Amino acid sequence: MTRVVVVDDQTLVRQGIRSLLEVAGVEVAGEADGGRAAIEVIAAARPDVVLLDLRMPRYDGIWTLERLRERGIETPVLVLTTFNDDTLVLQALRAGARGYLLKDVTLEQLTRAVRTLADGGTLVAPSITDRLLRAIRSGPPPAGGGAAPAQELTGRELEVLRLVAEGYANREIARALFLAEGTVKNHVSTILLKLDARDRTNAVLRALHEGILR
Repeated sequence: MTRVVVVDDQTLVRQGIRSLLEVAGVEVAGEADGGRAAIEVIAAARPDVVLLDLRMPRYDGIWTLERLRERGIETPVLVLTTFNDDTLVLQALRAGARGYLLKDVTLEQLTRAVRTLADGGTLVAPSITDRLLRAIRSGPPPAGGGAAPAQELTGRELEVLRLVAEGYANREIARALFLAEGTVKNHVSTILLKLDARDRTNAVLRALHEGILR
């Protein structure tokens, strides 16, 4: 069973998400009402996925993402928020979020997103994808100031990267391209190295910005 931690400052929201996910067969391994508490709960519970609200008093979602990264906690984070704002989306993804959904999603969409992230994939709400891509192409490079130019990718690496951008997990990429899952992992590692990216999401952001993906 997939295990999650729910981080939201509103008790009623946390309880509602817990009830819905448990009906769908997803175990809620812990809850937190803010970023500082979330760090401890996530470290102790070791969930498969974290559901994280962005706007919380004092220690918000971006702060939480940055602290998780500093501590080396690599649990996939799915932002679940009411804020449909391009700047926040980009900040969250660049801080390490692997997914971004609005709270008006259906239970089926939410559980699918949770399982996608648990399997190593990424997911951004389709309603904001087009705006996000336009913002990436017109904004600064996501890999950080002074990043080296991206090295050229092979045809196979481009195939893998395109599927990563569509939210495919390694297992799904392996099936789609008739490769061993270990081979896909090696391709992903090489892509991260060539694009000077810290994770899959950052690699996609940089590839889009530099026109490697369209």
